[in-house]
Amino acid sequence: MADLTLPVLDLSRLDRGAHEADRFRADLRAATHDVGFFYLTGTGVSEDLEQRMHRAARDFFALPLADKLAIENVNSPHFRGYTRIGGERTQGEVDWREQIDIGPEREPVAGGPAFNRLIGPNQWPAAQPGLRDVVAEWHATLSAVSRRLLRAWAQALGETESYFDDHFGEPSTLIKIVRYPGTDQPLPQQGVGAHKDSGVLTLLWVEPGKGGLQVRRDGQWVDAPPVPGAFVVNIGELLEYATGGYLRATDHRVVSPVAPDDRISIPFFFNPALDAKLPLIDLPAELAAQARGVTEDPSNPIHSLYGENALKSRLRAHPDVAAIHHPDLVAARA
Repeated sequence: MADLTLPVLDLSRLDRGAHEADRFRADLRAATHDVGFFYLTGTGVSEDLEQRMHRAARDFFALPLADKLAIENVNSPHFRGYTRIGGERTQGEVDWREQIDIGPEREPVAGGPAFNRLIGPNQWPAAQPGLRDVVAEWHATLSAVSRRLLRAWAQALGETESYFDDHFGEPSTLIKIVRYPGTDQPLPQQGVGAHKDSGVLTLLWVEPGKGGLQVRRDGQWVDAPPVPGAFVVNIGELLEYATGGYLRATDHRVVSPVAPDDRISIPFFFNPALDAKLPLIDLPAELAAQARGVTEDPSNPIHSLYGENALKSRLRAHPDVAAIHHPDLVAARA
């Protein structure tokens, strides 16, 4: 553990009395002010659930290609379903991974803001009927962890514990089940390119023993290998926005494994309702003095309304889906 490049925080410290809970919140605040990334242990997520989720992921990617393509995301105007290898972009470059995108199960919404097009049903593989149940359990478990973290963050930033609950609305979650195939090309190869997450909070489960995740610290890329029993946690652009840059979303990427190895990872994104606008947090004076301002990047504007951030991300990452189902939005952004 001494060689790890990210802080390690134990969520169970919140249950060890007021003093230890205060220390956890201070450590949480420091980790996300200084780095934007940390390892989270003590979540209460069982090893059994982790193993079942891992097995479900492996079972899906082992299906014949025809079964996976039956739920290909080009069939979904809501950007749900399977993305084949090379079917996603980051910073305009091809990501070398395959994945399933799973969001809240809802009926489509006609009209309204453009981001309403992200609302709709998922696609589930007929060849793997058990996937839906384990994903539902994963979603419920990680949603509870996310809410607990956000309540600790709120207090650490000088707000009431219910601050994020009060302003989130019905969360817009997203689960990605991802496989990074190995490559024979010289390293580093882009499994997924450098980016910041567009929402509030990400909990990442990584297959044990499989490296590849890198985080930018002090201008350098540093490895963030998996830690047994821990999730990798990072904040997104909306939390940077809400704190005026006191908390900072951090660039990260994944380098492809070397063939014949591959790698499974399962990021869980916990974000506000699409139509939710997080108000700026009135930070205590000593924290406000350390706020660095929101990152200014004309190529990647940070919107205060989550739906605008989410739609921006989806249109850029999946240009084929955008071209098929949303040519008007593509033209408007040209």
